[in-house]
Amino acid sequence: MSALLVTGAALLGAAAGWAAVPVARSFVTVPAAGAPRRDAFALVGAVVFGGLAARGADPALPALLLVAAAGLVLAVTDLTALRLPDPLVGVVALGGGLGLAAATAATGEPRRLAVAVAGAAFSFTGYALLALLPRARLGFGDVKLAAALGLPLGWLGWPTLRLGLLLPHVLGGAAVLVLLAAGRVRRDTPVPFGPALLGGAWLAAVLT
Repeated sequence: MSALLVTGAALLGAAAGWAAVPVARSFVTVPAAGAPRRDAFALVGAVVFGGLAARGADPALPALLLVAAAGLVLAVTDLTALRLPDPLVGVVALGGGLGLAAATAATGEPRRLAVAVAGAAFSFTGYALLALLPRARLGFGDVKLAAALGLPLGWLGWPTLRLGLLLPHVLGGAAVLVLLAAGRVRRDTPVPFGPALLGGAWLAAVLT
């Protein structure tokens, strides 16, 4: 791992996190009182980008960072407005897909791109079925985001994809339990799942 690469990525992530809140206002109404702190999101961005860069000089790193940048904005929109706007999810899918296609051309391994597409299809199918279950709290925005994240997770390999599909439920469940214990939500309170999807995908990418 290159310390220069990680440091540069972390600084870029801090800038992306700092910009996430104002960019989110272009897609949803973010109340001033309920907006996440920009300095906190800058720190999150630095950790997210730095963690991805710590994996090494992977040809797919630009695609992963693009997905992460859009993911920071999506986290703001879901936390503040319970929305995952289609244009932002489209950036994750299209930008990530094009970046992975370029990485595949650089590595000469078309199989990895095929696995990425299969990962997206698998993620979409699994989350669509979950969303159709009685009393499911998943929205179709969550389903589309899961499919978009399935592309980079699939490109990184089936173990990463499996972990990336499992971790959001662990993170989301833990968050709900903490909020319930703190009295911040009730059992019928809508809770955003997008941040758990994004956090789970990031953890899967850096841990595998």
